Amino acid sequence: MIRIQNPEDVVSQSASDVNVKICGLRNAEDIVTAVEAGATYIGFVFFEKSPRNVSIDVARALAIEVPVGVAKVALTVNASDSFLDELTDKVPLDMLQLHGRETPERVTEIRARYGLPVIKAVGVATRDDLEQLAAYEAVADLILVDAKPSPGAVLPGGNGISFDWRLLAGRRWVKPWMLAGGLSAENVAEAIKLTGARQVDVSSGVESSPGIKDQGMIADFVQAAQKEHYHE
Repeated sequence: MIRIQNPEDVVSQSASDVNVKICGLRNAEDIVTAVEAGATYIGFVFFEKSPRNVSIDVARALAIEVPVGVAKVALTVNASDSFLDELTDKVPLDMLQLHGRETPERVTEIRARYGLPVIKAVGVATRDDLEQLAAYEAVADLILVDAKPSPGAVLPGGNGISFDWRLLAGRRWVKPWMLAGGLSAENVAEAIKLTGARQVDVSSGVESSPGIKDQGMIADFVQAAQKEHYHE
């Protein structure tokens, strides 16, 4: 298994900076763009139904070129131990992102088995959905608050939909957290203002079509997210 020396370092959350995660990257050019723009996290998707899906071999080739200091995140959905074993053995990862129906118990198991910080995605549509956050804050290293997919949706995330960000206003967080769901260069500043988020995640919001990243949109998104901090 490939591990970074101090995995806890990548989940620190500054009170002043806005960290950006660009998810669903599939080629070296887009990774270079994201890194040069100032992204803190690079996300690889391992979910066959997603247009952003990459193989383990492709992810390995891409991950070894990511500069030190940029966290490499693997997004999986209800993955088995056998898949995660192969993934962590072959790809130099810094974090695992669980974006399915994983229970708090499963999060605990994965975190213990692989010794990597775990991001748990939690879907939110209404205030009632916020109740599950506490259970996952107790076991995950970082919470990703995403828009809850509509019933029957094929993808658990990356659908380009948002939720009422005011639901998160003023919430006291036990663990570092990240905001996702329908974010773009046009609305990320507003989302940061309403939620107080210091970490944001984008995928479809920087694409010209599903699975195809736009390098200009990546740069614009990172700039817009970080510009909000500088204007405070």
